[in-house]
Formats: sequence, C-alpha cells, structure tokens
Amino acid sequence: MDKIKSPVLVLIGVVIISLALLGTAVFLLQKEKANVQRLQEELDDVRTRQRITETKLDDSKKILADMESQLKSAQDQIANLSSEVQQERVAKEESMAQLNQLKSDLEQQKSLRADLENKFSQSQQEAQKLQSQLNGFDAKKKELESRIKELEDKASQVELGKIVVGPDAAKTAAAAPKTKAKKQPVKKEVVQNEPINSGMSELVSTQKPGAYASLPVAAVAGEAPVNTEGKILVLNKEYDFAVINLGSKDGVAAGDVYTVRHNNAIVGDIKVEKVHESMSAAGFVTAGLKDKISEGDKVTKKSK
Repeated sequence: MDKIKSPVLVLIGVVIISLALLGTAVFLLQKEKANVQRLQEELDDVRTRQRITETKLDDSKKILADMESQLKSAQDQIANLSSEVQQERVAKEESMAQLNQLKSDLEQQKSLRADLENKFSQSQQEAQKLQSQLNGFDAKKKELESRIKELEDKASQVELGKIVVGPDAAKTAAAAPKTKAKKQPVKKEVVQNEPINSGMSELVSTQKPGAYASLPVAAVAGEAPVNTEGKILVLNKEYDFAVINLGSKDGVAAGDVYTVRHNNAIVGDIKVEKVHESMSAAGFVTAGLKDKISEGDKVTKKSK
C-alpha cells in the first residue's frame, strides 16, 4: 500500500509541479506578451517620435540652410559695410584734413580781415584827411577863381596897347594947314605897365588925335591882334599851373605851347589848358619847371 502511495504521491507531486510550472509558464508568457505589447507600443511611440524628429530634422535642415544663406548674405553685407566703413573712414580723414585746412584758412582770413579792418580804418582816416585837404583845396580854388575873375574884370576894362605919338608928329599935326599936306611918319611905342594888384600886366592904350592913322587895319576895325609874348601873372605850385596875361583876345587857343624865360634864360615850356578873354591857365610841360620860374617871367609862343 505504501509502495503504491509513493508513486502516486510522486506523480501527484510531479503533476502539481508541472501545473505550477505550467501556470508559471503561462504567467510568464502573459507577462512576456504584455512586455512585448508594451515594447511594441514603445517602439511605435519611438517610431512616431523618430518620424517627428526626422520631420523636425528636415525643418531644422531647411532652417539651417536658410540661416546659412542668411549668414552668407549677412557676411556679404558685413563685407560691404566694412568696405563702406573703410571708405567713410578715409572720407572722414579727408574731411578732417579739409576741416583743419579750413580752420587754418579761417584763421588766416580772420588775420587778413583784422589787417583789412585796420587798413580800412587807416584809409578812412586818410580819406577824412584827404577830404579835409580837398575842402581846403576847394576853398583855395574858389579863391583863385575869384582872383582870376577879378583879374579878368580888371583886364576887360583896359584896352590893348599904349600908343605914344612922337613930338614931331604932334607938332606937324598942330601946324598943318587946312590944305592937303604930306603925311608925316608917326612914331609908335608900346609901353608895358607894371603889374596891377596881383601881378597882372596889361597894356594900357592912351591915344591922341591922329593916332589911328598909323594903326594897322585890324586894330582900327576892333579885331584883336595876335600877341606872342606875355608874362606869368600867377604861379600855383600846389596845383601845377600858371596864369599868363594872354587870352582869347590875344589869339591864344587851348593847346598852345609857350616858352618861359627866367632872367632872360629859357627854362622850359608850358601848355595852355584853359583860355579866358584876357588871360589863360597853362600846365607845366617841362618837369620841375614850377621850381625854376616865378611870377613876372616872360613867355613866348612857340611856332607849331
């Protein structure tokens, strides 16, 4: 009995062990299936993530390509900007050099302006002095014109030439009968008077009965004879001119040249510039002539 029970027990034990092993195997199989399913799900999830990652990677590659393109463009812009900066730096240096030159020129202009202002101030002072001198000259000019006018007025009241009839002719004229008698020669003398007032020399005519018989036709008709000799009435060294006692009634015309004699020696020439009736104003032709002549010197007309 005991021998029979032993194998049964062994068999039961084996069965139990087999069942236990089978249950364990089933449990492990189910567990493995669960693990496989979980792994499959994880694999699917990983694949999904991989696809997402690949998509993102593609997007990243596109973004990287765009960034590389932008980087290249930025590098080109940087190169252009660097070139422009370099050009601007050169231009700035040139501008600074020009600015420094302009500052230097400005300083020079300021200095020149100050000099010009000083010169202008001095010129104004000199102009005021010259204006004052000019006013003085105008006053002197008016005084000289008034003096010349007075001389002309006095000269206009005096006739040319002084004729003195010789005593023989006077006696002949007094003793002549009413019948026709032979004409006697008449002696003529021209006497020059001393200067009147300011040195003007005029020829005074005092005529006696019978004197017109010996005068030239031009003198009897009232025409002015042409006088080629005269004197210097006024000498103005300040304005460089002289006044002579010959005028339009003496045949003087503007542009006539007269030779001046000082102490009977020829010292130079003068040229008539303005002609009045009985006197004329003449400028100095010979250099330094105004210091070699004086009032009263004789003048003689030069032939053209």
